[in-house]
Amino acid sequence: MKQPIRIGALISGSGTNLQAIMDACASGDIDGRIAFIGSDTPDAAGLERGRRLNIPTFVVNYGSIIRRYKKAPETLTVPDDFDLSTVLSKQTLFPADADGKTVKAFFITRAAAEAELLDRMTPYPFDLLVLAGFMRNLTPYFIDRVNTVPDLPRIMNIHPALLPAFPGIDGYGDTFRYGCKIGGCTVHFVDYGEDSGPIIGQKAYEISGEDTLASVRKKGLKLEWELYPECVKMFADGRLKKVRKTYLLKDGGKMYRTVVKILPSPQR
Repeated sequence: MKQPIRIGALISGSGTNLQAIMDACASGDIDGRIAFIGSDTPDAAGLERGRRLNIPTFVVNYGSIIRRYKKAPETLTVPDDFDLSTVLSKQTLFPADADGKTVKAFFITRAAAEAELLDRMTPYPFDLLVLAGFMRNLTPYFIDRVNTVPDLPRIMNIHPALLPAFPGIDGYGDTFRYGCKIGGCTVHFVDYGEDSGPIIGQKAYEISGEDTLASVRKKGLKLEWELYPECVKMFADGRLKKVRKTYLLKDGGKMYRTVVKILPSPQR
């Protein structure tokens, strides 16, 4: 008999998307359960959602780690298995001409935080890790220690825009300020870039001349709370497969793209 999947969650704020996933698990729509809830913010309101249900919660204070490095870099301990050159060769968060000192500081502080995060996650085995408003970019150091099987990604994120448009921290704001007539949200697997991983699902809404930024956010959040559980359900049902596709061009060249194939629903 197939076992329910174990879902780990990382949040930074109120955890409304997490609540949507928790509700879908409780109703049986998702064959899964929440294994833990972690946060980078000590006062994240969403942690209380887990505590009320006796779900393990923990905090890794990224801000404290970053401040410690800025004040006294030599006091920050990086994990023994962290290799800066390997991480730099894989990452796509920073362009090649980015300031080296800034890039080094970013990856060293993140390695320290992510090592602690992995350590806190260890007691709670999980099949899928959902980022539900987790406002930190994950680095290759962390990703490679979660995605241990090739072509079987296990980290899922939701973004408040129709990717690849408007990556970053303010998808709804960017959509509204740009004057888009259509906005939306995207669920994707996490890769080494910022909101650049293969797309699982998207939902869209219209933006009228009467809309405000607040009304755009309201429309988007309503769709997020529908889309994220739908995508987690497909993962739980074994319906998501990452596929590398090759296309032959008229000039004899080749084009490649990575897509998430949605497999048929299992027979009941």
